[in-house]
Amino acid sequence: MRIAILDDYQNVATDLADFEGLATELNAELTVFTEHLGHDDTAVCAALKGFDVIVAMRERTPFPASRFELLPQLKLLVTTGRRNGAIDLEAAIEHGVVVSHTGYVPTDAVEHTWALILAAARRLDVELFSSKSPRSEAEPWQTSFGMGLAGKTLGVYGLGNLGSKVAKVGLAFGMRVIAYSQNLTKARATEVGVELVSEAELFATSDIVTIHLKLSERSTGVIGSKQLAWMRQESILVNTSRSRIVQTPALIEALENERLYLAALDVFDTEPLPAKDRLLGTRGVIATPHIGYVTIEQFSMFYRDAVEDIRAWASGSPIRVLS
Repeated sequence: MRIAILDDYQNVATDLADFEGLATELNAELTVFTEHLGHDDTAVCAALKGFDVIVAMRERTPFPASRFELLPQLKLLVTTGRRNGAIDLEAAIEHGVVVSHTGYVPTDAVEHTWALILAAARRLDVELFSSKSPRSEAEPWQTSFGMGLAGKTLGVYGLGNLGSKVAKVGLAFGMRVIAYSQNLTKARATEVGVELVSEAELFATSDIVTIHLKLSERSTGVIGSKQLAWMRQESILVNTSRSRIVQTPALIEALENERLYLAALDVFDTEPLPAKDRLLGTRGVIATPHIGYVTIEQFSMFYRDAVEDIRAWASGSPIRVLS
Protein backbone atom coordinates (compact mmCIF):
# COMPACT_ATOMS: atom_id res chain seq x y z
CA MET A 1 0.00 0.00 0.00
CA ARG A 2 1.18 3.54 -0.79
CA ILE A 3 -0.09 6.53 1.19
CA ALA A 4 0.36 10.20 0.19
CA ILE A 5 -0.16 13.27 2.35
CA LEU A 6 -0.65 16.39 0.23
CA ASP A 7 0.08 20.07 0.78
CA ASP A 8 1.68 19.76 4.21
CA TYR A 9 3.19 23.23 3.91
CA GLN A 10 4.42 23.33 7.51
CA ASN A 11 5.74 19.73 7.35
CA VAL A 12 3.91 18.76 10.54
CA ALA A 13 1.66 15.82 9.58
CA THR A 14 3.94 13.14 10.97
CA ASP A 15 4.54 15.17 14.14
CA LEU A 16 0.85 15.72 14.86
CA ALA A 17 -0.38 12.19 14.16
CA ASP A 18 1.14 8.71 14.06
CA PHE A 19 1.27 8.27 10.29
CA GLU A 20 4.61 6.48 10.54
CA GLY A 21 3.23 3.97 13.04
CA LEU A 22 0.22 3.48 10.78
CA ALA A 23 2.50 2.86 7.80
CA THR A 24 4.42 0.23 9.76
CA GLU A 25 1.17 -1.38 10.93
CA LEU A 26 -0.17 -1.60 7.38
CA ASN A 27 3.19 -2.39 5.78
CA ALA A 28 2.67 0.76 3.71
CA GLU A 29 4.95 3.30 2.06
CA LEU A 30 4.32 6.87 3.28
CA THR A 31 5.12 9.96 1.18
CA VAL A 32 4.59 13.53 2.39
CA PHE A 33 4.33 16.34 -0.18
CA THR A 34 5.24 19.64 1.46
CA GLU A 35 5.00 21.65 -1.76
CA HIS A 36 1.88 22.27 -3.81
CA LEU A 37 1.78 20.00 -6.86
CA GLY A 38 0.37 22.71 -9.11
CA HIS A 39 -2.77 22.98 -11.17
CA ASP A 40 -2.06 20.87 -14.25
CA ASP A 41 -3.95 17.55 -14.27
CA THR A 42 -1.17 15.68 -16.03
CA ALA A 43 1.58 16.88 -13.69
CA VAL A 44 -0.47 16.36 -10.52
CA CYS A 45 -1.57 12.87 -11.49
CA ALA A 46 1.94 11.91 -12.60
CA ALA A 47 3.15 12.74 -9.08
CA LEU A 48 0.30 10.79 -7.49
CA LYS A 49 0.32 7.78 -9.80
CA GLY A 50 0.36 4.52 -7.91
CA PHE A 51 -0.93 5.80 -4.56
CA ASP A 52 -3.73 3.77 -2.97
CA VAL A 53 -4.54 6.36 -0.28
CA ILE A 54 -4.34 10.16 -0.48
CA VAL A 55 -4.84 12.62 2.39
CA ALA A 56 -5.87 15.99 0.96
CA MET A 57 -5.60 19.21 2.97
CA ARG A 58 -8.96 20.89 2.50
CA GLU A 59 -9.33 22.18 -1.09
CA ARG A 60 -5.67 22.89 -1.80
CA THR A 61 -5.50 20.10 -4.41
CA PRO A 62 -8.83 19.57 -6.21
CA PHE A 63 -10.06 16.16 -7.33
CA PRO A 64 -12.39 16.63 -10.30
CA ALA A 65 -13.53 13.72 -12.47
CA SER A 66 -10.51 14.13 -14.75
CA ARG A 67 -8.11 13.31 -11.92
CA PHE A 68 -9.99 10.23 -10.79
CA GLU A 69 -9.75 8.96 -14.36
CA LEU A 70 -5.96 9.40 -14.28
CA LEU A 71 -5.53 7.74 -10.88
CA PRO A 72 -6.92 4.21 -11.31
CA GLN A 73 -5.08 2.82 -8.28
CA LEU A 74 -6.61 5.34 -5.86
CA LYS A 75 -8.97 3.62 -3.41
CA LEU A 76 -9.30 6.01 -0.45
CA LEU A 77 -9.30 9.82 -0.46
CA VAL A 78 -9.33 11.48 2.95
CA THR A 79 -10.33 15.13 3.00
CA THR A 80 -9.58 17.20 6.08
CA GLY A 81 -12.74 18.94 7.23
CA ARG A 82 -16.37 17.89 6.94
CA ARG A 83 -16.94 18.80 3.30
CA ASN A 84 -14.84 19.57 0.25
CA GLY A 85 -16.30 21.35 -2.75
CA ALA A 86 -13.18 20.55 -4.79
CA ILE A 87 -13.89 16.81 -4.79
CA ASP A 88 -16.28 15.38 -7.38
CA LEU A 89 -18.06 12.86 -5.17
CA GLU A 90 -20.06 11.37 -8.03
CA ALA A 91 -16.84 10.71 -9.94
CA ALA A 92 -15.33 9.16 -6.81
CA ILE A 93 -18.25 6.73 -6.59
CA GLU A 94 -18.00 5.90 -10.30
CA HIS A 95 -14.30 5.06 -9.88
CA GLY A 96 -14.78 3.06 -6.69
CA VAL A 97 -12.99 5.57 -4.46
CA VAL A 98 -14.11 5.91 -0.84
CA VAL A 99 -14.02 9.54 0.36
CA SER A 100 -13.78 10.02 4.13
CA HIS A 101 -13.68 13.27 6.08
CA THR A 102 -12.35 14.48 9.43
CA GLY A 103 -13.58 16.75 12.20
CA TYR A 104 -13.54 20.52 11.94
CA VAL A 105 -13.37 23.44 14.40
CA PRO A 106 -15.49 26.29 12.92
CA THR A 107 -14.43 28.83 15.54
CA ASP A 108 -10.97 29.04 13.94
CA ALA A 109 -12.46 30.70 10.85
CA VAL A 110 -14.51 33.06 13.03
CA GLU A 111 -11.40 34.15 14.91
CA HIS A 112 -9.50 34.82 11.69
CA THR A 113 -12.40 36.79 10.26
CA TRP A 114 -12.15 39.06 13.25
CA ALA A 115 -8.37 39.19 12.99
CA LEU A 116 -8.81 40.59 9.47
CA ILE A 117 -11.60 42.96 10.48
CA LEU A 118 -9.47 44.39 13.27
CA ALA A 119 -6.36 44.53 11.10
CA ALA A 120 -8.29 46.55 8.51
CA ALA A 121 -10.08 48.76 11.00
CA ARG A 122 -6.83 49.61 12.80
CA ARG A 123 -4.71 49.69 9.60
CA LEU A 124 -2.21 47.12 10.85
CA ASP A 125 -1.14 46.66 7.22
CA VAL A 126 0.63 50.02 7.36
CA GLU A 127 1.28 50.41 11.09
CA LEU A 128 2.78 46.99 11.85
CA PHE A 129 6.54 46.57 12.05
CA SER A 130 8.64 43.61 13.18
CA SER A 131 12.15 42.18 13.17
CA LYS A 132 11.59 41.18 9.54
CA SER A 133 10.63 44.71 8.53
CA PRO A 134 12.13 46.94 11.25
CA ARG A 135 11.13 50.55 11.46
CA SER A 136 13.83 52.94 10.33
CA GLU A 137 14.45 56.27 12.03
CA ALA A 138 13.40 58.04 8.83
CA GLU A 139 9.92 56.52 8.95
CA PRO A 140 7.11 58.39 10.71
CA TRP A 141 6.00 56.86 14.02
CA GLN A 142 2.30 56.89 13.03
CA THR A 143 0.78 57.19 9.57
CA SER A 144 -2.96 56.51 9.78
CA PHE A 145 -6.14 56.64 11.82
CA GLY A 146 -7.90 53.52 12.97
CA MET A 147 -11.65 53.01 12.88
CA GLY A 148 -13.41 52.43 16.20
CA LEU A 149 -16.03 49.70 15.89
CA ALA A 150 -18.56 50.72 18.56
CA GLY A 151 -21.57 52.27 16.86
CA LYS A 152 -20.46 51.19 13.38
CA THR A 153 -22.50 48.88 11.17
CA LEU A 154 -21.38 45.34 10.44
CA GLY A 155 -23.06 43.70 7.45
CA VAL A 156 -23.02 39.89 7.51
CA TYR A 157 -23.67 38.37 4.09
CA GLY A 158 -24.80 34.86 5.04
CA LEU A 159 -26.03 34.12 8.56
CA GLY A 160 -25.26 30.42 8.84
CA ASN A 161 -23.10 28.74 11.47
CA LEU A 162 -20.02 30.91 10.89
CA GLY A 163 -21.87 34.11 10.00
CA SER A 164 -23.97 34.00 13.15
CA LYS A 165 -20.86 33.57 15.33
CA VAL A 166 -19.16 36.50 13.58
CA ALA A 167 -22.33 38.56 14.10
CA LYS A 168 -22.37 37.92 17.85
CA VAL A 169 -18.80 39.19 18.21
CA GLY A 170 -19.88 42.35 16.39
CA LEU A 171 -22.69 42.80 18.88
CA ALA A 172 -20.19 42.39 21.71
CA PHE A 173 -18.16 45.25 20.22
CA GLY A 174 -21.26 47.45 20.35
CA MET A 175 -21.83 47.41 16.61
CA ARG A 176 -25.13 47.56 14.80
CA VAL A 177 -25.26 44.19 13.02
CA ILE A 178 -27.36 43.64 9.92
CA ALA A 179 -27.59 40.56 7.72
CA TYR A 180 -28.73 39.38 4.31
CA SER A 181 -28.80 36.24 2.22
CA GLN A 182 -31.30 34.93 -0.31
CA ASN A 183 -32.92 32.49 2.11
CA LEU A 184 -32.47 34.37 5.37
CA THR A 185 -35.69 34.81 7.35
CA LYS A 186 -36.60 37.48 9.86
CA ALA A 187 -37.04 34.77 12.49
CA ARG A 188 -33.49 33.53 12.01
CA ALA A 189 -32.07 37.06 12.12
CA THR A 190 -34.01 37.79 15.32
CA GLU A 191 -32.77 34.55 16.85
CA VAL A 192 -29.17 35.68 16.34
CA GLY A 193 -29.98 39.19 17.53
CA VAL A 194 -29.42 41.02 14.25
CA GLU A 195 -31.55 42.94 11.77
CA LEU A 196 -32.62 41.47 8.43
CA VAL A 197 -32.16 43.94 5.56
CA SER A 198 -32.18 43.88 1.77
CA GLU A 199 -29.02 43.19 -0.20
CA ALA A 200 -28.83 46.81 -1.32
CA GLU A 201 -29.21 48.15 2.22
CA LEU A 202 -26.54 45.78 3.55
CA PHE A 203 -23.91 47.03 1.09
CA ALA A 204 -25.00 50.68 1.19
CA THR A 205 -25.14 51.13 4.97
CA SER A 206 -22.41 48.82 6.31
CA ASP A 207 -19.05 50.14 7.41
CA ILE A 208 -17.76 46.58 7.15
CA VAL A 209 -19.25 43.79 5.02
CA THR A 210 -18.12 40.24 5.84
CA ILE A 211 -18.98 37.30 3.60
CA HIS A 212 -20.06 33.92 4.96
CA LEU A 213 -21.66 31.96 2.14
CA LYS A 214 -21.01 28.42 0.98
CA LEU A 215 -19.66 28.30 -2.55
CA SER A 216 -22.28 26.89 -4.90
CA GLU A 217 -23.48 27.43 -8.43
CA ARG A 218 -25.89 30.06 -7.11
CA SER A 219 -23.35 31.90 -4.94
CA THR A 220 -20.49 31.94 -7.48
CA GLY A 221 -19.95 35.55 -8.56
CA VAL A 222 -22.97 36.76 -6.59
CA ILE A 223 -21.03 39.86 -5.48
CA GLY A 224 -19.97 41.94 -8.45
CA SER A 225 -19.81 45.50 -9.73
CA LYS A 226 -23.42 46.27 -8.78
CA GLN A 227 -23.02 45.29 -5.13
CA LEU A 228 -19.59 46.93 -4.80
CA ALA A 229 -20.97 50.16 -6.29
CA TRP A 230 -23.51 50.31 -3.46
CA MET A 231 -20.70 50.44 -0.87
CA ARG A 232 -19.38 53.72 0.46
CA GLN A 233 -15.81 54.83 -0.26
CA GLU A 234 -14.82 54.41 3.39
CA SER A 235 -16.18 50.85 3.67
CA ILE A 236 -14.29 47.59 4.13
CA LEU A 237 -15.02 44.23 2.49
CA VAL A 238 -13.86 41.06 4.26
CA ASN A 239 -13.83 37.63 2.62
CA THR A 240 -12.73 34.52 4.51
CA SER A 241 -15.31 32.32 2.80
CA ARG A 242 -14.52 31.51 -0.85
CA SER A 243 -12.91 33.80 -3.38
CA ARG A 244 -15.22 33.00 -6.28
CA ILE A 245 -18.23 34.38 -4.41
CA VAL A 246 -16.80 37.81 -5.28
CA GLN A 247 -15.95 38.71 -8.87
CA THR A 248 -12.24 39.49 -8.52
CA PRO A 249 -11.94 41.86 -11.55
CA ALA A 250 -14.82 43.93 -10.16
CA LEU A 251 -13.18 44.03 -6.73
CA ILE A 252 -9.84 45.14 -8.19
CA GLU A 253 -11.55 47.87 -10.22
CA ALA A 254 -13.41 49.18 -7.16
CA LEU A 255 -10.22 49.32 -5.13
CA GLU A 256 -8.06 50.85 -7.85
CA ASN A 257 -10.65 53.56 -8.50
CA GLU A 258 -10.93 54.17 -4.72
CA ARG A 259 -14.63 53.38 -4.65
CA LEU A 260 -13.84 50.99 -1.79
CA TYR A 261 -11.50 51.73 1.12
CA LEU A 262 -10.10 48.28 1.86
CA ALA A 263 -10.54 44.59 1.10
CA ALA A 264 -9.28 42.10 3.69
CA LEU A 265 -8.94 38.68 2.05
CA ASP A 266 -7.95 35.17 3.10
CA VAL A 267 -9.14 33.37 -0.06
CA PHE A 268 -8.13 33.68 -3.72
CA ASP A 269 -9.16 32.39 -7.14
CA THR A 270 -5.80 30.63 -7.52
CA GLU A 271 -4.00 29.19 -4.51
CA PRO A 272 -1.17 29.46 -3.73
CA LEU A 273 -1.53 32.99 -5.06
CA PRO A 274 1.08 33.70 -7.76
CA ALA A 275 3.73 36.16 -6.56
CA LYS A 276 2.94 38.57 -9.40
CA ASP A 277 -0.84 38.30 -9.20
CA ARG A 278 -2.54 41.59 -10.01
CA LEU A 279 -4.42 41.52 -6.71
CA LEU A 280 -1.18 41.86 -4.75
CA GLY A 281 -0.36 45.06 -6.58
CA THR A 282 -3.77 46.58 -5.96
CA ARG A 283 -4.12 49.42 -3.46
CA GLY A 284 -6.22 48.71 -0.41
CA VAL A 285 -5.65 44.95 -0.18
CA ILE A 286 -4.85 43.25 3.12
CA ALA A 287 -4.13 39.59 2.39
CA THR A 288 -3.35 36.43 4.33
CA PRO A 289 -2.56 33.07 2.64
CA HIS A 290 -5.80 31.20 3.42
CA ILE A 291 -4.93 30.57 7.06
CA GLY A 292 -8.38 30.91 8.60
CA TYR A 293 -8.33 27.22 9.51
CA VAL A 294 -4.56 26.86 10.03
CA THR A 295 -4.21 26.40 13.79
CA ILE A 296 -2.34 23.74 15.73
CA GLU A 297 -5.60 22.56 17.31
CA GLN A 298 -7.33 22.21 13.95
CA PHE A 299 -4.46 20.45 12.21
CA SER A 300 -4.00 18.04 15.12
CA MET A 301 -7.63 17.02 14.71
CA PHE A 302 -7.31 16.80 10.93
CA TYR A 303 -4.35 14.47 10.98
CA ARG A 304 -5.43 12.31 13.93
CA ASP A 305 -8.79 11.75 12.27
CA ALA A 306 -7.08 11.00 8.94
CA VAL A 307 -5.08 8.23 10.61
CA GLU A 308 -8.32 6.83 12.04
CA ASP A 309 -9.99 7.01 8.62
CA ILE A 310 -7.16 5.11 6.93
CA ARG A 311 -7.00 2.43 9.63
CA ALA A 312 -10.77 1.90 9.53
CA TRP A 313 -10.79 1.67 5.73
CA ALA A 314 -7.89 -0.77 5.75
CA SER A 315 -9.82 -2.97 8.21
CA GLY A 316 -12.78 -3.06 5.84
CA SER A 317 -15.05 -0.73 7.83
CA PRO A 318 -14.66 2.84 6.50
CA ILE A 319 -15.79 5.67 8.78
CA ARG A 320 -16.91 9.27 8.22
CA VAL A 321 -17.74 8.42 4.62
CA LEU A 322 -18.83 11.14 2.18
CA SER A 323 -19.09 8.77 -0.82
